[in-house]
Amino acid sequence: MTGIHTLHILNKAPDHPRATRCLEMISPDDGLLLIGGGVLFLSTGCLPDAAKVFALTADVDARGIGHLSGNTSMVDYTEMVALSLQAHRVISW
Repeated sequence: MTGIHTLHILNKAPDHPRATRCLEMISPDDGLLLIGGGVLFLSTGCLPDAAKVFALTADVDARGIGHLSGNTSMVDYTEMVALSLQAHRVISW
């Protein structure tokens, strides 16, 4: 995994105003980690192309989402911690 300027951790569903704001704030050097209701973005096709996108495996499995978009990587809890440690800053939405 490469360095990430800002890791945005999104736990809001696609229709939540904070989720919209999060996606507006992401830059190409950032990472987006989808957890909780945020993994529902995987079935919308509305993810940013420029950012590195990650999804928490446990939450994807819990919601029965069987496919990922092309630039999305599945991560477990250990990898989630590693992502947060390699980011210069972390923002939870």
